[in-house]
Amino acid sequence: MTVFSATSPRSSRTGARTRIRAHLLPLALTGIFAASAIALVAYLLWPTWTTGGADAPDKLPVSVGGTLFNLPISAIRMKIQRHSGPQERIDLDFLYPSLEAPNGPRHVTADTVDTAMQPIDRIFLSISAHHDALSPEQRTATIYPRYFDQAAAAADDGLAMRTFRTDTPYGSEDFYSATSPALTARCTRDGATPGMCLSERRVGGADLTFRFPRSWLSQWRDVADGMEKLTTQLRGPHS
Repeated sequence: MTVFSATSPRSSRTGARTRIRAHLLPLALTGIFAASAIALVAYLLWPTWTTGGADAPDKLPVSVGGTLFNLPISAIRMKIQRHSGPQERIDLDFLYPSLEAPNGPRHVTADTVDTAMQPIDRIFLSISAHHDALSPEQRTATIYPRYFDQAAAAADDGLAMRTFRTDTPYGSEDFYSATSPALTARCTRDGATPGMCLSERRVGGADLTFRFPRSWLSQWRDVADGMEKLTTQLRGPHS
């Protein structure tokens, strides 16, 4: 007697689906694992996808005239000067009286500009190589006195003022000086624009030129102290 064994079509289809699921399960698990890994990597790397980078330095080591300075990047006024290494000249500004580096330039539009003159709240500083030119101290001692008016110096709260003769290269300026704290400054007179003062000092191979409003001389001791603090904090390691 012959016995025939046959598998029903329904059983065949069930077995095929089982085998397909068995093959797809590892692929699905691999896909889930890969997607999770990509998501984790993206999450970990996301903070670095910002402009500037988290590790961008706040200061730059800059050599001017062979003298090293550590300068806040946001205080450097010209973008082309924002690099480390030797430079012939560099221009900065600082908020006054805090002496902090500004966060960025002030943006003025036609809708926000004020027709009135805005008060200056910054002290400007230029650092340039002097190449053995006459020092600020030498100019103060030997050059400027030749151009002073013969009138006696007027002193106010320890700050002496001498007027330059009108027929000299400094005819529109006055000269201020004090000894405690030390201060020397040439200042233009108020006119269509407010008067500005220029105060110089030599540090190594560089000359530092500070500029500030003449009106600040009413608190001249604070200004002198501020310039001294800036000079000290910008210096790099002394050689």
